[in-house]
Amino acid sequence: MRITQGTFSYLPDLSDAQITAQVQYCLNQGWAVSIEFTDDPHPRNTYWEMWENPMFDVADAKAVMDELAKAREAVGDRYIRLSGFDASHGWETIRLSFIVNRPADEPGLHITRENGPGRTIRYTTRAYAADRPSGRRYA
Repeated sequence: MRITQGTFSYLPDLSDAQITAQVQYCLNQGWAVSIEFTDDPHPRNTYWEMWENPMFDVADAKAVMDELAKAREAVGDRYIRLSGFDASHGWETIRLSFIVNRPADEPGLHITRENGPGRTIRYTTRAYAADRPSGRRYA
């Protein structure tokens, strides 16, 4: 099952050239770019681990791509995403976020359906990878 989160999530994985173009777009808008990773891709897990510090004063996408290469080398068995953060007054939020690296095997999410009072139905999800300890979920 392919995890779909963020911008471009229903498209095929972006090539490094396409990622570079998106990073340059972020930088051209004046947004800071950050790299994050996780081995728990649950849709409500918005707090991924930060790879180094956000890059606030970078003007060229090559610097971001160099950091992405380092992250892929160190934690390439996990999900890695890039985010563009707009710190301008009135926004101060993530404007663009997309996955740039996936584990070789994506076991997906288990969906549980619960019937409640009346005709209410409640769905919950749990990542199959969560059955393994953190740090070894995709090993």
